[in-house]
Amino acid sequence: MLLTLLRGHLRPYRRLLLAVVVLQLIGTIASLYLPSLNADIIDNGIAKGNTGYILRTGGWMLLISLLQICCSIAAVYFGARTAMSFGRDVRAAIFHQVGRFSGREVTRFGAPSLITRNTNDVQQVQMLVVTTCTMLIAAPIMCVGGVIMALREDVGLSWLMGVSVPVLVVAIGLIIRKMVPSFRLMQKRIDNINRVLREQISGIRVVRAFVREPIETQRFAQANTELTATALRTGRLMSLIFPTVLLVLNASSVAVLWFGAARVNSGQMQIGALTAFLTYLMQILMSVMMATFMLIMVPRAAVCAERIQEVLSTSSSVVEAAAPISSVHSRGQLEFRDVAFQYPGAAEPVLRGISLRVEPGQTTAVVGSTGTGKSTLISLVPRLFDVTAGTLLVGGVDVRDLDFETLRGRIGLVPQRAYLFSGTVASNLRYGNPDATDDELWAALDVAQGRDFVEAMPGQLNAPIAQGGTNVSGGQRQRLAIARALVRKPEIYLFDESFSALDTGTDARLRAALRPVTRDASVVIVASRVSTIADADQIVVLDSGAIVGIGTHDELLGTCPTYAEIVHSQLSAEEAA
Repeated sequence: MLLTLLRGHLRPYRRLLLAVVVLQLIGTIASLYLPSLNADIIDNGIAKGNTGYILRTGGWMLLISLLQICCSIAAVYFGARTAMSFGRDVRAAIFHQVGRFSGREVTRFGAPSLITRNTNDVQQVQMLVVTTCTMLIAAPIMCVGGVIMALREDVGLSWLMGVSVPVLVVAIGLIIRKMVPSFRLMQKRIDNINRVLREQISGIRVVRAFVREPIETQRFAQANTELTATALRTGRLMSLIFPTVLLVLNASSVAVLWFGAARVNSGQMQIGALTAFLTYLMQILMSVMMATFMLIMVPRAAVCAERIQEVLSTSSSVVEAAAPISSVHSRGQLEFRDVAFQYPGAAEPVLRGISLRVEPGQTTAVVGSTGTGKSTLISLVPRLFDVTAGTLLVGGVDVRDLDFETLRGRIGLVPQRAYLFSGTVASNLRYGNPDATDDELWAALDVAQGRDFVEAMPGQLNAPIAQGGTNVSGGQRQRLAIARALVRKPEIYLFDESFSALDTGTDARLRAALRPVTRDASVVIVASRVSTIADADQIVVLDSGAIVGIGTHDELLGTCPTYAEIVHSQLSAEEAA
């Protein structure tokens, strides 16, 4: 998964990666050449008292060091640029993929997990790319080059490299093998703590209203403790790596000096060559150590890449047709033909046998007890979910054959939870139509009964709106959401419990103002309050996911016991009549 992700998103930056490799190659070769020059200074300059040779060779060392520094700086720059671009592209890919998900896929992953995957997980893989460009590319060049240069200095001590390098690799490999499960568990713990924190922030009013602060504190503490314990367990394993590396490095240094001294004493090796060999061995082991640090990051990055690829490889259950239709036969017509819908893994369908026709200029109300599938019925129209049986037509065309833009451009949805985006009143209203003028926004606010409170806000249309609309009341959020749909001027209006936060007087005025505006459009209203839907052209009564009655208010009172029960639970006999 990690290689697949890297190959797919690093392909546009092949030239930058090639530049990094070339620069690292030049810088590493320069670094490898320096110990050889140092050995020459010791053997041919210091030992013989040749000051001129020392100065000339020292000058070359300074020039080579300058070249190494320049190449290292450039390599880090291009590597960081590549890694940041990679992270940007992956985050954008996840964002666009999630934007195509239906409600089914979003529910499957969960919002906290999707946020973690698009932030922390991408960051882990991005850090791997940075360290690869700055450390891993240089490590094998340094290792191979160091071996060659060390053998060039003295073959007799080469067996020390054959011992120290495998010992270091095996020791670190055993530690990393135990770290992989901990990294995988750590990402799940991060998901969990994000979920708990998100729930507590979103539900802070409920927490305080029910005095659940101690319980929620305990729940967060438990999630935090689990993450801390996992991080500590991983940290303890990581803490073993550095002492292991130092132990091998120091033991190797002692061994080189011990056995090298004997060779110098016997005249088989010069002091400069011994110094250079020791330096090359240190460089070889340091390159192994750099590769080791990379191996520390690879397991966690691999886990994160799996989670990222899981999102990117998940196809939406709602897909556009191969040859989508971009025009409809009749404006605003909505029809359900024996429609059924069942959630994956559910024992029973939420909706079944739904046959219903809504004509332009007609207001259709959907009513029923809680859990009868009213909101699900509304969600099927813009294809937030796809029907599992039957056919749903908009303008005489099956919604599954329509182009997404064509379908959703004809629909104005006011969801059950009125959500506003951070920005201004105007930016939220123009979400429905970016080209709407201020006059059109005020006209929509007039119909939605929102002009008064918007005019009272500082800045009016330019008044700030917090994320989720938390700086306005629930009723104001609903009216702004309704105005947003009105600005769109769609052919089909879908109101899902959109009047529940309004008082009966505002509700009545708003519905009266809606009639002339929606004269040529189809209107579907889901409501639990009978007063909201009593004057609808047709009322659809749902019970256990099936239609048990269709008609006007007066007709259903006498023919549909379910509707009569709902009405009498809210109104007196005189009010119902």
